[in-house]
This record gives sequence, C-alpha cells and structure tokens, in this order.
Amino acid sequence: MQRFGARLRGLLVDLEPIKRDHDFRILWLGQLISGLGRQVTVVALPFELWQLTHNSLSIGLLALVQLGPILVFSLGGGAVADAVDRRRLLLITQLALAASSLGLAVVAFMPSPPVWALYAIALVAAGVGAVDQPARSSAIPRLVPRERLPAAIALNWLSSQTVGVLGAVFGGILIATSGVAMAFTFDVVTFLASLGALLLIAPIPPHPEAARPSLRGIAEGIGFARAHRIILSTFAIDINAMVFGSPTSLFPQLALTVFNTGPAGYGLLNAAPAVGALIAATLSGWVGRVVRPGRGVVIAVAAWGAGIIGFGLFAASFPLALLCLAIASGADVISAVLRSSILQLTTPDRLRGRLSSIHILVVTSGPRLGDAEAAAMAALAGPQFSVVSGGILCLVGLLGVVRQFPQLLSYRASSENEEPAL
Repeated sequence: MQRFGARLRGLLVDLEPIKRDHDFRILWLGQLISGLGRQVTVVALPFELWQLTHNSLSIGLLALVQLGPILVFSLGGGAVADAVDRRRLLLITQLALAASSLGLAVVAFMPSPPVWALYAIALVAAGVGAVDQPARSSAIPRLVPRERLPAAIALNWLSSQTVGVLGAVFGGILIATSGVAMAFTFDVVTFLASLGALLLIAPIPPHPEAARPSLRGIAEGIGFARAHRIILSTFAIDINAMVFGSPTSLFPQLALTVFNTGPAGYGLLNAAPAVGALIAATLSGWVGRVVRPGRGVVIAVAAWGAGIIGFGLFAASFPLALLCLAIASGADVISAVLRSSILQLTTPDRLRGRLSSIHILVVTSGPRLGDAEAAAMAALAGPQFSVVSGGILCLVGLLGVVRQFPQLLSYRASSENEEPAL
C-alpha cells in the first residue's frame, strides 16, 4: 500500500514551486482567477459570431483576424520583454486586455451588435496578448530555480486546463442564462486578481546583458533558434499538429447542427479537451524525470492526431466524441510541457523573451491557422470530414517532421552548459 502511495505521489503534479517560491505562487493564483474569465470570453466570442452570422466561415475569419497581430507583434513583444521590467510590462498588458474585454461587453449589450466591432476588438486583444504572453512565459524561470522549472511549467498548464474546464462549462451556463454580454463582463471583473497579483510580487528587471529592443535583437533570437535544431523541431511538430488537427472552430456548428445539444453542449465540447488536459497536467509529476523528452513529444503528438481522428469518426455519438477530445487534449498537454521545458532549459535568460515570443507565435498561430483550415474544409465537405481528414494529415506530417529533425528522437535532457536563472 505504501509503495502504491509513493508511485501515485510520483505521478501527481509537483507542487513544490507553489510551496517554496512566493512570487510564483502569487502570480499563479492571480492568473488562475483571471484565466477563468479569459476562458469564458474564449467560449463566448465564437458563439456570439455564430449567433449573428450562422456561418462557420465567420469563426474561421476570427482566427485569421487574431493571427495578423500575433504575427506582427510577437517577435517585437519578446524583444521588449527581454529589455524591460517584465512585471511592469505585464501590468500594462493586463490593463489593456481588461479594456478589450470591457469593449466586447459594451458591444454585446447593443440591441444589434456590429460584427465588425467584435473583429476589431479581437484584433486589438490579440496584439496585446502577443506582448503579454512572452513576458509572462519568460518571467517564470526568474521566479523559480532551474530544478523546479519543469514543475512550474506543468503547474501553469494545470492552471490553464483547470480554468479551461471551469470556464468552458461556466461560460456555456452563463451564455444560456444571462447572455454573452454578461460573459464578457465577468471576464473584466476577474482581471482584478491578475493585476493585484502583479502588484504584490517583486520587480523582474531585465538581464544585465539584455539589449535594447531592435531588429538586430529580434534577429539574434531567430538566429539562436535556427542554430539549435532541437528548438526548431519543437516548433515544427507543434505547427503540424495544430494546423491540421485543431477542430475548435467547428464546435459551434457541431453543437448546434450535428449533435443538436445547444449552448450547453457547446460548453461541453469546449470543456472536454480541458478535462483531458487537466487530468494529464494533474498526473504530470513524471514529466520532469523523462530522459528523452523529444521522444515523449513525438508519442504525445501521435496520440493527439489519433484522438482527433476518433473525434471525427465518433461524431454521431456525443459521449464518445467528448472522450476522444479529452484523450487528444491530454496528449497535447504532455507534448506542450515537454516542448516548453526543452525551450526554457536550452535558452539563456537574456534571450528567453525573444525565444518565448517565437514559441508563442508558433503555439498561438498554429491553432488559428488550424481553425481557418477546419472551417474552410467544413464549408466544402462538412464538419465531420474536416475533423477526420485533419487528424490523418497530422499523423502524416508527424512522420515528415521526425524525418526532417532526427535530433528530436535522440535528444537527452541535460542542464549542462546552460545559463542559470537569475
């Protein structure tokens, strides 16, 4: 019995960063609360567009509108994050994101909400998020020692998936009972937690060798990534998985026209991936002990693609479809934790903002390209065909990535010759 308990504790997510690192704990708790509101908006905005247009292409267009500023601002945002106090930068971006959610609420309260206004606000929010995310990601190695960094990354994923579950379910209930305007308003209120947490932690000044934001600085970050093929391989494998395998833009159409489950079913479609991811993140205690994380990434992405295929094949059965989504998303979380650990442990602190910005550019643009691809394919051949074909293409692309980057399978985790966190 004691042996079983020890093994179970070895599987559970490592809580040491929360117990021992004060500023990480405060920031984590604030983001947990604020993230709940953000997830409600993630659920509410596509639903509002579908209700106004009854066209899946409108949601695909939303993905493209959000992709533009991500492409434009991410690399610059990473350079800024390396050059300034990251806490101060996060205060500014969180205030701007709260203002964008307030704008969505104001528009949604209108008798006839203009679709163009929703797109415009989403565009601004995506641009601000492109600066916020690399600053937040690159701050984590400064808040915890190197040996607890994989655990801290896993805890961040646990937080995001927890709010994914609660936000998706609560968002569906809130939309059904109070409307999308109240969903956006709820998001605005939860930003108080994130802002309060940032005010309570110590400043996070730039590295002594940090360069001023410039095109040369951005090029330095890109050059570092190009010189380290293990980093390039993590970008390539994620782009492949998200572009071909992400079906989230089809959730409103599937819920309302295929499963006929209404807003509550739409909430469950959004919650199922988060449930799977939450379970995977909760049982991620073993991830920090993986000797060959590259192989783990390959296996996880293969499981993601297989899960998406299953989701499409079982689309006639709502419970089975939800189960496949949960399995796929759980595998995606394991892939994400391993990929993030490889990146953060390979990159010196003076470049972490820029490398994090490239990573976030990949992570955020991939699903949006996937949303657009899935929506276009659904318009041509139906949503179920779009899902199944995307999963198959994901597996085919995975083979190509492994062939192009054999370093991914042979890579061994090591902290040697790496710059210590400040």
